[in-house]
Amino acid sequence: MHVLPLSIIALVAMHLSGCKDDDKQTTALEVTATAYTSTHSQTDKTPYLAAWNNVLKPGVKSIAVSRDLLKKGLKNGSKVTIEGLPGEYLVLDKMHKRWQNKIDIYMGNDHDKAKKWGKKTVTIRWRENSLE
Repeated sequence: MHVLPLSIIALVAMHLSGCKDDDKQTTALEVTATAYTSTHSQTDKTPYLAAWNNVLKPGVKSIAVSRDLLKKGLKNGSKVTIEGLPGEYLVLDKMHKRWQNKIDIYMGNDHDKAKKWGKKTVTIRWRENSLE
């Protein structure tokens, strides 16, 4: 009788069950990070409506990304970690095409917090499915 190592059995089981964690790769990228809010001075008549028609809510960890980052694998709903900040952020907005290699961190209505953040260079990371 031939016995397969447990690790091979686990990999086959994950593949057959549709688990794709092994198919995902982590992408890391250094970007410029600024912050924005839903205050009227920074938006139009719809301060909580993002470019993909997502509704932004203060307290939700989300970011806007420059459009060149979309070509690098980020998309509406991608989960991103930001160096120096806890937790994950959702990509819920995209920036004007004039910006490149940049993210904008959503700070709800806290204009002072956004100003305090200022402009920093950070590394962002996200996992993407390499088989898509």
